[in-house]
Amino acid sequence: MMKTIAIIPARGGSKGIHRKNLVDVCGKPLIAWSILQADFAVEIDEVWVSSDDDEILEIAEQYGASLIKRPLEISGDEATSESAFQHAIDFIESSGARIKRVVAMQATSPLRVPSDLDCALRLMANKDYDSLLSVTEVEDFFAWGVDESGFARSLNYDYRQRRRRQELDKTFLENGSFYIFTPDLLRSMSNRLGGRIGMYVMERYKSFQIDNPEDIFFCSSIMAAYDIDKIRNENDL
Repeated sequence: MMKTIAIIPARGGSKGIHRKNLVDVCGKPLIAWSILQADFAVEIDEVWVSSDDDEILEIAEQYGASLIKRPLEISGDEATSESAFQHAIDFIESSGARIKRVVAMQATSPLRVPSDLDCALRLMANKDYDSLLSVTEVEDFFAWGVDESGFARSLNYDYRQRRRRQELDKTFLENGSFYIFTPDLLRSMSNRLGGRIGMYVMERYKSFQIDNPEDIFFCSSIMAAYDIDKIRNENDL
């Protein structure tokens, strides 16, 4: 049987917040939210956490994830997420499992719900995409930069011919919440994205992530306001 699996990379080291993947968010370790969201998604068969850190793996197991101990050589700041995905896929397939699709989730993006993952997987199947990324639509996006002389210049529009909002082309921001791809695509392209790429558009409030200490309160408040923090498992009984 071909399976759809979720892989959640979660290193022990972090710069902005000490032990970020274990920080308390709405009463649970941050890593727990991604595990629960994937576990409650109907389209996902198994949830795996890849980490170099024993405490993270212990917490992940408590919340129902299967575990992958990531080697130190692909756990540093310079290691790519693709290397973690490839190692995880090789580990899972070494036991004879057959993987159809991988949902690669960013643990620091807790603002999602199981139906986001289900809808994205169904969209990918219905549209016959080879890979997919989660995005949010950017509205009224007028980007500015600095030219060689140090003066401001408009980048994605001409300020001398400012168009109305209705006339602007739709623009989407890669929010990093999750990606979907096949093992074959990752192996052939060494990239999570390639071929016919699709986008799953999420609400704007779901695109915030936890990188700095102030993000903890901000994301926790959003989770509570939209009832994202209501998801439960046996650990909460």
